[in-house]
Amino acid sequence: MFNSIINSTGLTADSAIICTAASLGFGLLAALLYRLGSKKPSRSLLITLIILPTLVQAVIMLVNGSVGAGIAVMGAFNLVRFRSAPGCAKDICYIFYTMCVGLATGMGYIGFAVLLAIAVGVVLAVLGFIPWFRNSQHKMLLRIVIPENLEYNGIFDEIFKEYLSSAELVQVKTTAMGTLFDLRYEVSEKDPSRQKEMLDKIRALNGNLTISIGALQQPGEAL
Repeated sequence: MFNSIINSTGLTADSAIICTAASLGFGLLAALLYRLGSKKPSRSLLITLIILPTLVQAVIMLVNGSVGAGIAVMGAFNLVRFRSAPGCAKDICYIFYTMCVGLATGMGYIGFAVLLAIAVGVVLAVLGFIPWFRNSQHKMLLRIVIPENLEYNGIFDEIFKEYLSSAELVQVKTTAMGTLFDLRYEVSEKDPSRQKEMLDKIRALNGNLTISIGALQQPGEAL
């Protein structure tokens, strides 16, 4: 079961086709698990998870199964720097999952790749559906513009306590030639239907300047 389908004479068309088909199938499985376990999955990461096992498998096959040479070749891709934000720890876990499966198929160990994909996939699926391992609160970005003479520390605490289950000030910056402060909070709402009521109370404190609330930008979402 755990023998390589790539024989000692080298890579054949049949073994290459089998390994490539297996890699694509495992990539689709990883993408499906990621899609089911994420509230707002990144489209870019979904595509990456589908294709990555096949790319890793192809690299290993091109270097004739030498793991050391394959790692050296894959390391060359570190020279490429993407402008997208880094993903979260769970995203990295899925990437390593697909890379390991691609490495197994690249070496011709289809049976081991199946075992690895199913075992790790089941664990990821189970953990993704256990509430304790999930972030049940939907984080949003709240931006509040205030005049420069307004002391912002604690001024919105009572409003936040009434309408939000959590609020964290993550950024403060000046704008409009230093005459205004732009405050950014990561928040979780208790009741989204009361959002306008909360914004109206904030407007009464910030002098009716700009207020916005929306979803946090997901790493790599733009495609």
